[in-house]
Amino acid sequence: MSHPYTPSKKFKKTLLGGGALVVLAALNAPAAFSFAEETYHAYKIAQPGYKRQYGSWELLDVPSQYRTNAIHAALLHTGKVLIIAGSGNNQKKFDEGSFDTILWNPADNTFKKIPTPEDFFCSGHAQLPDGRLLVAGGTARYEVLDGEVRRAAGRMRVKNENPDRGYTFKKGTRFRSPSGMEYVSKFDVTVPKARRQVKVGYGEGGRVLPWKTRMTAGEARVFVEAAKEGPGSLTTQAAQYEIVGLRGREADNVYGIAQKITTEKQDFQGIKSAYEFDPRAEKYIPVDPMKEARWYPTLVTLDDGKVLAVSGLDDIGAVLTGDNELYDPRTKKWSKGPTRYFPTYPALFLTKGGTLFYSGSNAGYGPALKGRQPGLWDPRTNTFTKVGGLTDADQTETSASLMLPPAQDQRVMLLGGGGVGESSKATARTAIVDLKEDSPAFREGPRLPQGTRYLSSVLLPDDTVFTSGGSSDYRGRGASDILKAQFYDPRSNSFRPAADPTVGRDYHSEALLLPDGRVVTFGSDPLFGDADNTKLGTFEQRVEIYTPPYLQGSGTGTVDRPVLGSGPGEIVRGGRATFRTADPGRIVKARLMRPSAVTHTTDVEQRSIELSLSSDRDSVTMEVPADRALVPAGWYMLFVTDARGVPSVAKWLLVK
Repeated sequence: MSHPYTPSKKFKKTLLGGGALVVLAALNAPAAFSFAEETYHAYKIAQPGYKRQYGSWELLDVPSQYRTNAIHAALLHTGKVLIIAGSGNNQKKFDEGSFDTILWNPADNTFKKIPTPEDFFCSGHAQLPDGRLLVAGGTARYEVLDGEVRRAAGRMRVKNENPDRGYTFKKGTRFRSPSGMEYVSKFDVTVPKARRQVKVGYGEGGRVLPWKTRMTAGEARVFVEAAKEGPGSLTTQAAQYEIVGLRGREADNVYGIAQKITTEKQDFQGIKSAYEFDPRAEKYIPVDPMKEARWYPTLVTLDDGKVLAVSGLDDIGAVLTGDNELYDPRTKKWSKGPTRYFPTYPALFLTKGGTLFYSGSNAGYGPALKGRQPGLWDPRTNTFTKVGGLTDADQTETSASLMLPPAQDQRVMLLGGGGVGESSKATARTAIVDLKEDSPAFREGPRLPQGTRYLSSVLLPDDTVFTSGGSSDYRGRGASDILKAQFYDPRSNSFRPAADPTVGRDYHSEALLLPDGRVVTFGSDPLFGDADNTKLGTFEQRVEIYTPPYLQGSGTGTVDRPVLGSGPGEIVRGGRATFRTADPGRIVKARLMRPSAVTHTTDVEQRSIELSLSSDRDSVTMEVPADRALVPAGWYMLFVTDARGVPSVAKWLLVK
């Protein structure tokens, strides 16, 4: 039996002034009860005491012309946030070639549209040593689901037996089968010339035999689609296809081969394009494309400043089988990287000695039993050492991972996650691994309040981890968004509650730390908008900002923060930096915090590095560790905190 709601005397006095009587008269009605409950909650979370304990949320005022489907977010060393949508999971915008990037300045809440040359929807990104942001991959073609495929399509291998020249065939090139059916290429394709291999044979007594020449055809692949709709173009037989327009010897030398062309589901397909975003010029600058097309790749910065591109769906829509690539920011070119298979968007963290730790977190595409085992991967020797101990090991997809503060501790935490694909499984498990141990293994951490996928996790300058949002089912199905937030304290290995957000965040959502110590959250792309899964979901374009307790002050709206004065703008690893300050005795900790580049719950950039600290009469001096695997070159936010954990506003420092 339900009980009528009885408001407190204090609530009666504060509820909507004189209009409270109208509400109170109907409080036993369900709608009125809900209204009163929401109103009281709004009142409660607005109180200074509540904010000091739990923090507070506020919606950002974003002018309508700058609202977008935030798929990626990266903090730049100018203090501005790059919000990348590309086509934003919107087929219509993709077909129109309408791609979005918004640059937001938190300092004055101004916005700017950035011309976006490619569809960077579901690309990868990494911070470069000079402060530019590398963006690589994206969308070449949207998926077509089973039952919706109107034209047979598949992979065509284009062969070239001519050793004297290569060929480039533009999008729209036609391939004709022996039976006369035609298939159209959906992208440009360049086929290298054939390779001559000259072999010398030896007879008795070392006598040289006549030279032998072996020809290896050049080859490239391209996705093709039937020129006509319907099942008549479907074929499951391997065949050779002539290229329409080629004649004579060219037609003999250059041709297509396909094993099958079907009407099965067609997955998203990636692009090879790569760009650097220049924070000063505020524009994308093209660099050499990757060898492989990638959709859903992870880009991770290595200790030598190069960037490793891992996994992704290729230009045919298949998960790359281990063809990883290295980007050199000095030459702006790509080269072959170590071969290893991972599911898409694998969470890879740079650790001691330049080794990468794969936590097992990933964003989806790939078989359930392949490439999901956590472990330490040495990209130089291409060796992989498995790390065990993880409970709910079948639920690492859509989990969050991060390197706990400070980075010197070399501990990585995994939080939540769900089953492979569209599984309804979600786990409340957290787990922590200490990579300094001789034989690292995961150990269970404190459990989340409930099973959670797509959890956002952000390092804070007071050495805590702020986590928020997520959903308990795949892409927020069944109205399963979780309007909860909490702090994880590595020292006590426990969670404590934070103020609840008002906006749900699931798939395609992001969160990152701002230079003023607040956390901003973007995006969310639920499949459905109701509990019965009957109403299609809409992309969440509201932006919400969380102000932690350490910035709440004494109720006046202001907080007394440590202040760093003048000091250097750059430093070499192993060097020292001195900053003037009016109260050096107040400062007890200093942290270098690498700015985020986050998408799909994957942020392998953020890390918090402890600095040794000394003080003088009117200054503080910090020393940066010399280990390049601990402190990759690039721009960092320098925070100092006092004994209560109150941080300064960050200073930007370039580590060389």
